[in-house]
Amino acid sequence: MRSRPIVTGSIPRSAAVASVVAAALAAGLLAGSASAAEATADDATAAIRIHDIQGTTRVSPLVGQQVTGVTGIVTGVRTYGSRGFWMQDPDADDDAATSEGVFVFTSSVPTVAVGDAVSVAGLVGEYVPGGLTSGNQSVTQISKPKVTVVSSGNALPEAVQVNEYSVPAQYAPEGDPAAAGSINGLTLDPATYALDYYESLEGMNVRIGTSRVVGATDPYAELWVTVKGWENTARRGGTLYGSYESQNTGRLQIQQLAPLAQQPFPKADVGDKLTGVTEGPLDFNQFGGYTLVARTLGTVQSKGLEREKTKAQQPGELAVATYNVENLDPTDPQEKFDALAKAVVENLASPDIVALEEIQDDNGAKNDGTVSAGETIRKFTDAIVAAGGPAYQWRSIDPVNLKDGGEPGGNIRQVFLFNPERVSFTDRDAGDSTTANGVVRLNGHAALTHSPGRIDPANPAWDDSRKPLAGEFVFRGRKVIVIANHFSSKGGDEGLTSVHQPPVRSSEAKRLLQAQAVNGFVKDILATEKNAEVIALGDINDFEFSGTAQALQDGGALYSAIRSLPRAERYSYVYQGNAQVLDQILVSPAVKNYAYDSVHINAEFADQNSDHDPQVLRFRP
Repeated sequence: MRSRPIVTGSIPRSAAVASVVAAALAAGLLAGSASAAEATADDATAAIRIHDIQGTTRVSPLVGQQVTGVTGIVTGVRTYGSRGFWMQDPDADDDAATSEGVFVFTSSVPTVAVGDAVSVAGLVGEYVPGGLTSGNQSVTQISKPKVTVVSSGNALPEAVQVNEYSVPAQYAPEGDPAAAGSINGLTLDPATYALDYYESLEGMNVRIGTSRVVGATDPYAELWVTVKGWENTARRGGTLYGSYESQNTGRLQIQQLAPLAQQPFPKADVGDKLTGVTEGPLDFNQFGGYTLVARTLGTVQSKGLEREKTKAQQPGELAVATYNVENLDPTDPQEKFDALAKAVVENLASPDIVALEEIQDDNGAKNDGTVSAGETIRKFTDAIVAAGGPAYQWRSIDPVNLKDGGEPGGNIRQVFLFNPERVSFTDRDAGDSTTANGVVRLNGHAALTHSPGRIDPANPAWDDSRKPLAGEFVFRGRKVIVIANHFSSKGGDEGLTSVHQPPVRSSEAKRLLQAQAVNGFVKDILATEKNAEVIALGDINDFEFSGTAQALQDGGALYSAIRSLPRAERYSYVYQGNAQVLDQILVSPAVKNYAYDSVHINAEFADQNSDHDPQVLRFRP
């Protein structure tokens, strides 16, 4: 699960800007000089235009300086969150790299209105949403302002049309190696790079026409559209993230200026259309980068996207599924249990084996040492029966308290559900949370020393992360070894709009070690029995083209079965408008003639029971 950080404290944005600028100047991360940062009101510069403040790079050449007499027309007012207003010079220069708009941070509710002509004095700064270590780009702004309203009711500067013709095909320039891969010091090239194009419009009044929704409305009242309807299109209307070079330049986040109490934000699913005109200032925020903050918001036209249902397995087919149930615990409303259970029965056709991720302990996030999850699983399996499904039995291993990551106190773990009417579980010297599983030869076949058992739990690769759960199943006399995984999250990775290009993906190192550990265990099985049928599945938290996936597949031990789908169907998660693979089922060479389905029931919808789509594989052992 990807989530926004919980903010436990804050400082005023003006203070944050000052500290960020000082630290950044000292570190050489932002353009400017120490003398500029120490400028005072006595050094104020008159007759400065907004494009002078914005300059031709991502960082203002006037950062840290006081300015006076900066004029423009107010194009948007934000009365909540980061309070302030956007202003734009109606008389643009002839340099496409310089923005004519800027955000004025007031801290309190602004007293200006859209259409006011204003003159502003204040401190030029670069605010980095999320802080310097986030890797985010900065927002040029004026803080501690003195604002004079010159006149009201003025026409707004004509909005810049953002569309498939204006946004370049290349995503970003290569970062400067001498500046740790930063693009801050590079002159903007808005005709060549999408990120440069959006940056050249920072703070300006922009407009999009009717556009397809590629990221459903989320709990934070925002959605994602694409202005390039043809770009890497998914079968059901999304935009595919199929490689590190397929960032999808047409994606744009949409928010609204109006408070939700005044104007509810529309609910939209992937494939819907945001019709008509959506217009407002172009902002940059911590949770998605460039964002059109709509003063005028279009109307959602529903496509009527339906939740998928997979085919039921035939009598001779074994159906194996993985499903991340997003921190399920007994304190969740019964409605969540019922909805997840209904999905298992109706959308997944009651698979024979289900590997669950993010099952929490019996009191959820309450941090009191509880690690058992029997009540969580009982509520879930009872709900499945009530929904018309089988009476699943289950196997799992309780983790050591607070050692497997996830929500503090929740002690998430993987759980096997299995339908005893169709498949049996082989119980053999069940392991505990710290005992390592192994492979032996038993009756001519590979066997686990512990079933269920955990793979290499003392390996540092699993520190503060879920240890893989391995178990043996028998279907119609054939043994199948299943490994349930939930690899480390992408927390700490920089976003696609990072100031570093390519972005730093620091979390990959740990998942690579985890993948190598699982791959090594599977190789041990195959060395013992060449034709052993092994399935490794779960929330891998990485893409099918990633180094993690390559390490899992090393030596041909496993193959990521989602790659058997057409490219337009390869996704299980939607993040910032990119449909992508996080959940995978991998099979050993002996698992052949299978059918694979990524069952799209959550990720594309505003109403979700989980943020992941479950995966199902059917085959004849």
